[in-house]
Amino acid sequence: MTRWLTEAVPRGRVAAIRTLVYLFVAADLVVFTPWVRTRVDVPGELYQPLLIGRLLPLPTPTPTMVAAIFWTLLALALLAATGRAPRLLGWSVFALYFEWMIIAMSYGKVDHDRIGFLVALAALPTAGRARHGDPTRTEAGGWALRVTQIAVICTYFLAAWAKLRFGGLDWATGSVLARAIIRRGTDFADLIAQVPYLLLVAQFGILAFELLSPVVFLLPERWRQATIGFFYSFHLVTIATITISFAPHLVAMTSFLPLERIRPVVWARRLITRRHDGAAPTGPAPDPPAPEDQGPAPDHVPAAAPPVAGPAPAVGPATP
Repeated sequence: MTRWLTEAVPRGRVAAIRTLVYLFVAADLVVFTPWVRTRVDVPGELYQPLLIGRLLPLPTPTPTMVAAIFWTLLALALLAATGRAPRLLGWSVFALYFEWMIIAMSYGKVDHDRIGFLVALAALPTAGRARHGDPTRTEAGGWALRVTQIAVICTYFLAAWAKLRFGGLDWATGSVLARAIIRRGTDFADLIAQVPYLLLVAQFGILAFELLSPVVFLLPERWRQATIGFFYSFHLVTIATITISFAPHLVAMTSFLPLERIRPVVWARRLITRRHDGAAPTGPAPDPPAPEDQGPAPDHVPAAAPPVAGPAPAVGPATP
């Protein structure tokens, strides 16, 4: 079990996932959850912190506090994406983002697509230094990615458990997807809804998919990658039909992928080097080409002038 939990992975994979995760933190602040900053405008009585917020305990957020977390977290996430000071910056980003999520989810709605992402933020600082393209294998990095993978799969399995716990088989035989399409469906979803019994089949399929998701750990590497591809396609259909993205979950799921093979930083360095090597020399101009290298003379050059007429030179012996 310990060997499986700490299965070594290339450091380049850790570096790639670390950069992706921290860049998503910055994107999440300005694209996906900027509405958190507006939550502090409501009365403080509406703030009902999650259990962890009550145990610590954490203060009721104020505009100044939320603004400080926003700008500090944004700056630290961008710095952490460079790979510098992985432990100091990593733990700082995790602590601030964790508080950002507590604020976001303490007003009545809790999203379950953040579990794997939060585990990734907590585990990546323990992996130590890693550089893009480094093939050296690390068990610490393997452990960080493995626990992230476990959290990703638990998100699926526990979602199915919650469906069965609160809805039973009625969840699969009811009108869950129909209500979702009515509330936030797309034109593509409207086309699907017109097919008889397709939504019921989809609900049974979702339940089976989530319950069987832990099987991914038992598959050979090739089939595991194909299964993860299926997971992504499932979320692609979800986005296209009911506009639910699960973006942080999709980022955490890259822990299954060999991202060390995608090396944009290394490619950029090679591109810059090639451009530098292929640049024109800046020294003195080269000598002009020799006449024989200039090619044939142009057509408009006149021919040589004919010789001048005159007496022919004497032929024979000279007269004494």
